[in-house]
Amino acid sequence: MSGAGTGDPPDAADGGVPNVRVRGIYATAVTRLLLDAGNDVVGASEPIRERFDADFGDDPHDATVATTDDRQGVGVHGGDDAVATVGSVLSDVGRDTFLWDDPTPTGAVFDARVTDTRGSGAVCNLGDVEGFLPYDATDAYLESGDAVRVQVRESAPPWADRRADLGTGIRAASGFATLIRGREGVTVDTRDDAAGRELAGMTDLVGVDVPDGWGIEWSHAATRAGMDALAAALDGAAGRAAALDATLGTDAGDASDADPDSAPRRVAAPATGRWVWFGRESRGALDDARRRVTPTMPGHHRTKAASEAASAGVDLAEALCGSALGGSSDRDGSDGDDGAADADAGEFPFDVVTRQFGPREGDTVAITHGKPDGRAFPLGRGEVTDWAADGTIEITRTMSGSGTYDGLGTDRAAGDTATTKVREGRWWYPTVYRSEEGESKGTYVNVCTPVECFPDSIRYVDLHVDVVKRPDGTVERVDDDELDAAVDAGNVPPAVAEKARSVAASLVRALSE
Repeated sequence: MSGAGTGDPPDAADGGVPNVRVRGIYATAVTRLLLDAGNDVVGASEPIRERFDADFGDDPHDATVATTDDRQGVGVHGGDDAVATVGSVLSDVGRDTFLWDDPTPTGAVFDARVTDTRGSGAVCNLGDVEGFLPYDATDAYLESGDAVRVQVRESAPPWADRRADLGTGIRAASGFATLIRGREGVTVDTRDDAAGRELAGMTDLVGVDVPDGWGIEWSHAATRAGMDALAAALDGAAGRAAALDATLGTDAGDASDADPDSAPRRVAAPATGRWVWFGRESRGALDDARRRVTPTMPGHHRTKAASEAASAGVDLAEALCGSALGGSSDRDGSDGDDGAADADAGEFPFDVVTRQFGPREGDTVAITHGKPDGRAFPLGRGEVTDWAADGTIEITRTMSGSGTYDGLGTDRAAGDTATTKVREGRWWYPTVYRSEEGESKGTYVNVCTPVECFPDSIRYVDLHVDVVKRPDGTVERVDDDELDAAVDAGNVPPAVAEKARSVAASLVRALSE
């Protein structure tokens, strides 16, 4: 699942501390940070309950925090106040933590414009972004140019290479209760048939009036919730359903009645969301938070973010080594009287992890160029032509096409090579361009957040300001204005910008010698 949840109440139930549901590889660390900040965590998984030796309760959640599919960060979705509260906690994790508003939060309704039809569905313009409407999620026949009213089923982070998933049915969700317009009765999404039948049979006793024309669907978590929690969730969903009826009208049983004169536009947004990308320093800070709860190996989150196989390897290592890794002996996460719980976190074991999971010499990797506004795109794929245990990797790409190299001004020709040398954790990396005959066409040095070398890609967020060295030896610092604009727009934190400028200044001195 992506970071987007099925929906959450618009605000904390009591107008104060939000209830937050946390899932994914960052769950232990995020739970520790949320509790430290005075928030309530609910619906915790069994491992979290065991690690904290606590009963987190099964009340409805006001916000969800869930790891993204690519494990690079989390999505925070729910009511405005709850998302703002959780976002504020996560923004302080580390210097290279970036947060972006979600333009397509789950549950949002749009009058969309179909821009392309494909084998499995239609690409829809939602205004500032696009979404994808699978044909099996609508009964409408669609052609390019059509207007269609859609609701977001699952959002996607801005750095992902996919669009938000859409549907034309209307849902109103709150915690573990979802109302579906055009349905009747009560269903329970659970594999425990006995518990599902019991919950369906007692729903009338909850005492919440559901708007006409809406059916009830409970999630599995509802099967173990008390009556008060069930009532709170269903009441929240009923309130959202009523608000959607008021906005969309009550005549249609689905979302097919788009206004062709106003599409594309957002019609309703019952929930909001933010996407949080964790950089290398931030993953280290999350390790520290997790280590206050349970034994945690050096580079825990950095390794888990690499791949599913690497994540499983971390679980095995920590299960086998236990307390030898260091961690809190106080199950509530406090440090204890003698401070022994704060074992040395150590360094990320680059040599061991990359030998086991990659990238290694001979592998092919992409250079994934993140932008401060959340987007990311590949600069191309290349072969790892050199690898060193200190974290240095050399990637060689053969260029195609023609034109000029940005910043350098030199001609680009098919057959040129680009040799990129990255080092894990470094705030910059150089790329040397050469002709097919080996003649230098210049060096371009990207300034970025600390580089991470994952098995299939090199990842970072570009910080705009760069340094170039042209074939004649001229050294120039470029794009300071773009960094200034990104700071003014709130996309680059001032502390990160200060670091970027310092790195650029050092590179100019080094390349000029």
